[in-house]
Amino acid sequence: MSVERVEEFLKQNHKAIEILTFGDTSTVAKAAEALGVTPGEIAKSLLFKLKEDFVMILMAGDKRIDNRKFKDLFKEKAKMPEAIEVMGVTGHPVGGVCPFGLKQTIPIYLDYSLKSYIHVFPAAGAPNTAIKLNIDDLFELTHGQWVDVIQSGMA
Repeated sequence: MSVERVEEFLKQNHKAIEILTFGDTSTVAKAAEALGVTPGEIAKSLLFKLKEDFVMILMAGDKRIDNRKFKDLFKEKAKMPEAIEVMGVTGHPVGGVCPFGLKQTIPIYLDYSLKSYIHVFPAAGAPNTAIKLNIDDLFELTHGQWVDVIQSGMA
């Protein structure tokens, strides 16, 4: 059902983008290997719980959140929700979380690390799916805000 919501979202936004299906792309390493790309080209979609709200941050798959930058931006510590909450908020299972076809509206932030690539591959609603998007389409579809929340000096 989650993948179908992503398909419907893409259709509603007039994007003829194929949802790619694999054996298992639930981790950055597995997704990069299945797609034949670098880990950085995997657009990691991370859901964070704030006091009363949730935010989603997309970043290059080979990057990590800088807790200080996160706290400076959101005025709270970065907290990951439980898997059941992730499913309840996004409608997508852990490993398949993406910023499309969400169950509820969530503010979406795009880390500048994604701008290092022409195309990135976010999940598409299931742990074995992905879509190929150029950065402009990702920005347009997510209505995201560009931020810097990754650890410095990461290659």
